[in-house]
Amino acid sequence: MKAVERAKLVRSLRQESRRLRLLVLVIGFFLVTLTFVVVSKPDALLFNLNGRLSVDKAPRSLLIRQRVQPASGRSADTLPAAENPNAVEEDDGGEDASSKATGYEEKMLLSSEPEQRKNEEEATTSELLGGGDEEDKKREENDGYQQHHKLNLPTVSNYTVHDAEDADNGKLEETDNVEWSKKPLCDFSNFRTNVCEMRGNIRIHPNASSVMYMEPASSQRDELWKVKPYPRKGDELCLSHVTELTVKSSKVAPECTKFHNVPVVVFALTGYTGNLFHDFTDVLVPLFTTASEFNGEVQFLITDMAIWWTRKYKVVFDKLSKYPLIDFNNDDQVHCAKHAIVGLHAYMEFTIDSSKAPHNYSMVDFNRFMRRTYSLPRDVVSALGEVPRTKPRLLIISRQRTRMFLNLGEIVAMAEEIGYEVVVEEANVSSDLSHFGKVVNSVDVMMGVHGAGLTNCVFLPQNATLIQIVPWGGLDWISRIDFGNPAEQMGLWYKHYSIGVHESSLTDQYPLDHEIFTNPLLFHKHGFEFIRQTFMDKQNVRLDCNRFRPLLLEALDQLNQ
Repeated sequence: MKAVERAKLVRSLRQESRRLRLLVLVIGFFLVTLTFVVVSKPDALLFNLNGRLSVDKAPRSLLIRQRVQPASGRSADTLPAAENPNAVEEDDGGEDASSKATGYEEKMLLSSEPEQRKNEEEATTSELLGGGDEEDKKREENDGYQQHHKLNLPTVSNYTVHDAEDADNGKLEETDNVEWSKKPLCDFSNFRTNVCEMRGNIRIHPNASSVMYMEPASSQRDELWKVKPYPRKGDELCLSHVTELTVKSSKVAPECTKFHNVPVVVFALTGYTGNLFHDFTDVLVPLFTTASEFNGEVQFLITDMAIWWTRKYKVVFDKLSKYPLIDFNNDDQVHCAKHAIVGLHAYMEFTIDSSKAPHNYSMVDFNRFMRRTYSLPRDVVSALGEVPRTKPRLLIISRQRTRMFLNLGEIVAMAEEIGYEVVVEEANVSSDLSHFGKVVNSVDVMMGVHGAGLTNCVFLPQNATLIQIVPWGGLDWISRIDFGNPAEQMGLWYKHYSIGVHESSLTDQYPLDHEIFTNPLLFHKHGFEFIRQTFMDKQNVRLDCNRFRPLLLEALDQLNQ
């Protein structure tokens, strides 16, 4: 019996020993788990997920807490858009507000994570030691906030170094918008054009001919401007055909129906367009100056739009903007953008003031832009003899109604005699600009009487020569302004030839002792319209080839330099 009882006792002790070892293992595992929870960083495991977690499923160390403005006591979520750094407008890109705000939220997340992790660890320890009731109560009180404030958390797939950079860029953009909000909406200081530029919440309503800069309720700004977005400031006759727009600050506006996530430029196409010179000096050069910096990421809204005109210069519009043109006067949408410019930057005639232009653009840049837009092959003229058996090419711009060359054949013969290959072309409003651009780009010297045809010098290669024939009547000043200065600013050689009395057809209409010859400046007091009718529309040129010949020889010499 004793042997049997001893065996039972041994089995009982062995069973108790196994239970003790199992208990030790359980307690050991529990202690290891507790150590892992308190010491390690389990939140990092979230970043191995492929999806995004909402706030109510995420650890509290990753939550971005509601921020309160100390001065007013308002939460950031209730601030007006202009005051709330989290406020993001919808745009054409189709992104929701939370994904657009990711950069800002991630920046807040990174800056607050260490402190929040410390709180998380303390709370976890409290729960494990039996103090979880109070924490559970806090969590229940937070449920209402969590249910109404969902947040897309960053993951490995959407949180990168570039996102951190974007967050910084977003902060810079926000600062930039604050700076812009301190400036007047419009600048009327330019002698030639009025330009309004805005950054922020902008509504453009064509039906009301208005552009509204949305202000927060607390703003004291109250601005209203009347703008005709065509660069002929002070020319009432010209501007009488241009739609007037109202640019104003506002706290109320119609609902957006079309969103633009690129800058919007509003300008007019009426006025003097249709004349080649005015097409360039009033629209194309100012448009290049204003829109080039956006590298095609810009939307044009055009008032008083002429379809035939936009078709003629379609290649230019396509180069400046990737988006279809919008006819402002026939549009019923409410356009919303974050950056808008009303009017075009313009300076002296057919020029760019590089000291004032965005990015210091110049006429050299415009000349290059036109050559590239029309895919022209020559960027610079070739020196004489560089291409064997090739003569320098001279283009003579002819005219058929006013300021015509009365002895064109004699001029061609003289130019050929001194070594030029001569090309004669007429430039008018119906000219195929692509064809004409190729002809101009192929020559080394271009000459013509003062007029719109000389505008084609924009296609000349660098170091080519432009020769302007100035009609009788004291027109040297306007000729210099219209074409002399622009040509030199484009990197061209410029030569100026003022005809004498004996080269003017006005001698067929007036005696030689008439004041029109003895004191032509006296007629200038009657205004430009009188000057145009008398000295431009009613005058032709009979060029003195012996007198003009040295100028063509000088142009040849320059080709050797």
